[in-house]
Amino acid sequence: MTDPQTLDALKAELLDVALEAAARAAAFLRDGRPDDLGVAATKTSAVDVVTEMDIASEKLITDFLAERRPDDGVLGEEGASREGTSGVQWVIDPIDGTVNYLYGRPDWSVSIAARKDGETIVGVVAAPMRAETYRAVLGQGAFVNDRPAHARVAPPFEQALVGTGFGYLEARRVHQADVVRQLIPKVRDIRRGGSAAIDLCDIAVGRMDAYYERGLNPWDFAAGDLIAREAGALTGGRPGEPVSPELTIAAPPGLFEPLQKWLEELGAWHD
Repeated sequence: MTDPQTLDALKAELLDVALEAAARAAAFLRDGRPDDLGVAATKTSAVDVVTEMDIASEKLITDFLAERRPDDGVLGEEGASREGTSGVQWVIDPIDGTVNYLYGRPDWSVSIAARKDGETIVGVVAAPMRAETYRAVLGQGAFVNDRPAHARVAPPFEQALVGTGFGYLEARRVHQADVVRQLIPKVRDIRRGGSAAIDLCDIAVGRMDAYYERGLNPWDFAAGDLIAREAGALTGGRPGEPVSPELTIAAPPGLFEPLQKWLEELGAWHD
C-alpha cells in the first residue's frame, strides 16, 4: 500500500505530466489542423470517424509519456496500448469530439487521465478553442485554468438543463432518440455538445445541470468523471454501479438521484 506522502508526490508528478501532454496535443491540434482535413478511417459505423490528426495526436501524447514515464501502461482510443510495471495507466482520448473537429466546430478536447491500481487519481481535459483546461486530482478538488470549479446546486428536475450524446450504431441511436423524446418535456431543455469530456467538465463548472450517455468508453469519461466528482457532482451508472460504457450519469446531489431513477425505469441503458 502506498503511503500518503508518496501518493501525494505521485499525484503531483502525474498532474504535471498530464498537463504538459494535454497542452502539447491541444496546441498541435489547434494550430496544425489542415484546411482539407478528411476522414482517415471509420470504426463502429460509417459515421464513427478517425482523422489523421487523431492518430498524430495520440502518437504525440504516447511518445511524450514514454519519455517521461516509461514504466507506465497506456490505453488510447486510437489503438495505443501497452502494459506497464509501475501500477500507473494512462487513459487517453487524443481528440474527444472528432466530428466537431472534422467540421471545424469548437467543442473538442484532449482528455488524459492517470489511474493508479485501477483508480483514476488525475484527470486533465484541454479545450483549446475555449481557452480552458480542466483538471482534478483525487481528493484535491477541481479547477478550470486556475479557478476552482464547482457544480451547480441542483435545481428542480423540471428546471434542469441536461446534456447527452448519441452513439454511432443505428439501433442504439434510435433508442437514444426515444429516450430524449420522453425526457425533453420533463426538463428545461436538452443539449448535445459532441464531446463527452467537455460535457462532464461543463457539469463541473456549472454550465449544465446534468449529463447522461450510454456507450462511452473509458477514454471518453476517465478524466471528466474525476473532474465532475471533485467539483461536487455525483457520477455513476445504473443504480449501485459506477460510470461505465453501459451508462454514464453526472449531476449534483438532489438531481442525480431522480435522473438516475428515471433513466433506469425507462431502460435508457438498453440498445
